[in-house]
Formats: sequence, structure tokens, C-alpha cells
Amino acid sequence: MPAKDFLDLEEKKNLQKALKEEERAEVRERILMFLLLNDGKTQREIADFIGCSLKTVAHWCVH
Repeated sequence: MPAKDFLDLEEKKNLQKALKEEERAEVRERILMFLLLNDGKTQREIADFIGCSLKTVAHWCVH
């Protein structure tokens, strides 16, 4: 079961701002992963939504 709401409000706002401003697609993808995890999405749901492999999501969820 995913850990929901592990980011505090300030962290979430900073990530949302960075998601809008970041130019590099790979960084935006990683930010989006953290925000979706924080919303309670599973790694499989995130991989399907973003269109990347489950292995990629699993890697960035722990690094």
C-alpha cells in the first residue's frame, strides 16, 4: 500500500512549482512521480500514467 501524504505542505508546493518551471523532461517526470506517490497512487498506476516502466518508477521511489 502506498504511503499517502508523506510530503508536508511546503514540500508539495515547492515540487508543484518546480514541475511547472523545470525545463528538463526527465526531472519533471521524477517530480511528478513523487507528487503522485504523495497522492496515494501505486507505482504501477504511476508507470501507466506517465508511460514509463515499473522498474523506472521503483528506482526513483527509493533514490
